[in-house]
Amino acid sequence: MRQLKRPAKLELVRNIMITVVFLLTATVISYLIMFFGGFTNNIGMVYIMAVVLISRFSNGYIPGLAASFISIICVNYLFTYPYMEFKFSGIGYSITFITLLVISTITSATTTHLKQQSQILSERDKLLMEAEKETMRANLLRAISHDLRTPLTGIIGASNAYLDNKSSMPEEEKSNLVSNIKEDANWLLNMVENLLSVTRIRDTGAHVTKHLEPLEEVVSEALQRFRKRLPGATVHASIPDELVMVPMDATLIEQVIINLLENAVYHSNSTETISLIVSVKDGYASFEVSDQGVGLSADRISTLFDGYTSLPNNSYDSHKGMGIGLSICKTIVAAHNGTIIASNKEHGAVFTFTLPLGEDFYE
Repeated sequence: MRQLKRPAKLELVRNIMITVVFLLTATVISYLIMFFGGFTNNIGMVYIMAVVLISRFSNGYIPGLAASFISIICVNYLFTYPYMEFKFSGIGYSITFITLLVISTITSATTTHLKQQSQILSERDKLLMEAEKETMRANLLRAISHDLRTPLTGIIGASNAYLDNKSSMPEEEKSNLVSNIKEDANWLLNMVENLLSVTRIRDTGAHVTKHLEPLEEVVSEALQRFRKRLPGATVHASIPDELVMVPMDATLIEQVIINLLENAVYHSNSTETISLIVSVKDGYASFEVSDQGVGLSADRISTLFDGYTSLPNNSYDSHKGMGIGLSICKTIVAAHNGTIIASNKEHGAVFTFTLPLGEDFYE
């Protein structure tokens, strides 16, 4: 009970201190106006301002209402002739004081109401943000479930086939099964790297530590890592000739490039060359990955980066799902204050993401 009462007492003391401080300040200002300016017509406005400030910085209606009554008493007793006496007689005085009381009370009530409405809206925004985070978590879990199911099923099936038939199975077939297990295991390893990348970003509040990195080296490192995973894929890369320094977390951006290149291999239904074009324009570094495959379904382009593949049985995603990889790409690029989009060209799909150059880095 003491722990419950203590905050209420502290709040009461805080409200009293705020009321006293602003009313004393208004009184001092009013004395200065009267003695140096020689007039008292605007003193009521000074106290109204004090009431507004008290209502703004205190909690509840009572401090503002109390300040309204105290303000009327101060104006009447201290700044209305005869001074240091209460004088409520006369129609003019009555109208003035009643008007001041009404204005002060309405102002106090309105200010307090607006502050409460602001608090309600703030709480509502927090609830909406939490709901959005929960939706993102749910989408992420659905994407992980969908994307992990196929390679795990493949590994289990290939392992069982190898163990059950290894004595009668030709060497070529054994080699194919082991190759499939290796491919799916590498993909799962890449998935873990992706999840660790997202966890790293979210643990730091969606902020990344950026350093100026040479664009050519980052792209080169990403291509080397990609070719180790998929040596059979062909990528044609185009990079600016001049030295370009971009503020980024190099490891995370390499992960984005690798994810997009792997998507082009797994989901384009084409063995043609994949194109990676890097350019600099209007203060941004642009990375464009395009394939020569079947392209993207028009009804899915707007949801590709949501982290959930809405059509899990679609042949386009039959090997491994795109959802989690593209969701991670969006998370990483957004943490760099960049943008990422997907579109179709005449033959194939195009994924483009941009990163701001030095101006954002030095803010």
